[in-house]
Amino acid sequence: MHEGFWDRYKIKEIEMKQIGVIGAGSWGTTLADLLASKGYLVTLWAYESDLVERMRVSRENDLYLAGAKLSKNLSFTNDLAEAVHEKELVLFVPPSQVLRPILAEVAALVDPKTLLVSASKGIENGTLKTMSEVFEELLPKAISNRVAYLSGPSFAREVFERLPTAVAVASADKEVLGRVQQLFSTDKFRVYTNSDVRGIEIGGALKNVIALAAGVSDGLGFGHNTRAALITRGLAEIARIGVTKGADALTFSGLAGMGDLVLTCTGDLSRNRTVGIALGQGKKLDDILSDMKMVAEGVKTTLSAYQLARKLDVETPIVDQMYALLYEGKDARQSVADLMVRDLKPEEG
Repeated sequence: MHEGFWDRYKIKEIEMKQIGVIGAGSWGTTLADLLASKGYLVTLWAYESDLVERMRVSRENDLYLAGAKLSKNLSFTNDLAEAVHEKELVLFVPPSQVLRPILAEVAALVDPKTLLVSASKGIENGTLKTMSEVFEELLPKAISNRVAYLSGPSFAREVFERLPTAVAVASADKEVLGRVQQLFSTDKFRVYTNSDVRGIEIGGALKNVIALAAGVSDGLGFGHNTRAALITRGLAEIARIGVTKGADALTFSGLAGMGDLVLTCTGDLSRNRTVGIALGQGKKLDDILSDMKMVAEGVKTTLSAYQLARKLDVETPIVDQMYALLYEGKDARQSVADLMVRDLKPEEG
């Protein structure tokens, strides 16, 4: 452990001792290891029972975080009840489209006093709800108002390797914000607080759609100019949707907005950008996804984003083109061409 950090920030007496983490993808596994490395006793739940057994034996998540040896304070289970029983904090990190059934089961198991944190990023298909709206639907108000939402520019592999990273956490409850900030922070993982839950969520979900578009541009062989335009105009679309849903526009200039967007649109570790590159190179979506072990959230979020924008009557040309490419079979090069020949207008429009 990083003793200098504890001395500097006086985090020697943290109440949290038992933690459950739901979801053993690369991000869930990384956050579980980060917490366990701080001395907490962490139980990591995975859907795949065979993966649980392998992690117990090898102390490695060979499916989603291969080659990374996990903390000795980390235990593994396929039983949701074991993952949440007598835990002082439960962290949710499943793919966004399966959060609902997991949360519905956990809701009957978790103690009302347990601190809940969500690190899933997406918008639910069908209902068009953000993750906080799913929590609000399935949990009593007294509990859902205390949930915190973690987001920001953070590739799992780099966090696991303890490369300096900064993220944001949002909650309506200031006390919860302080506890979560203290709990997750290390000298390599800096957590900023934010009260704008909707903004944090919209930024974290929609950046994956724009990253698909940036990847398509790269796959087509377009240059840095094109990518910069997609990132900048993509941020405008994200902000328009977010503000319409009640978010603070300033949130989108921060870690969970521009920060996460730039990382996901430019980084080689970005799954969504990788999918976009393959699409730009002419590969079929089904073939791309069948070759992937991990979830590219942007594919399903594109459907939700398109439908949500229509519902809110918000203009989203990049989202619209990605929807046409993914769900209507539109040619990738034509999608970019159509973006360039739209009616001329002021930048703020």
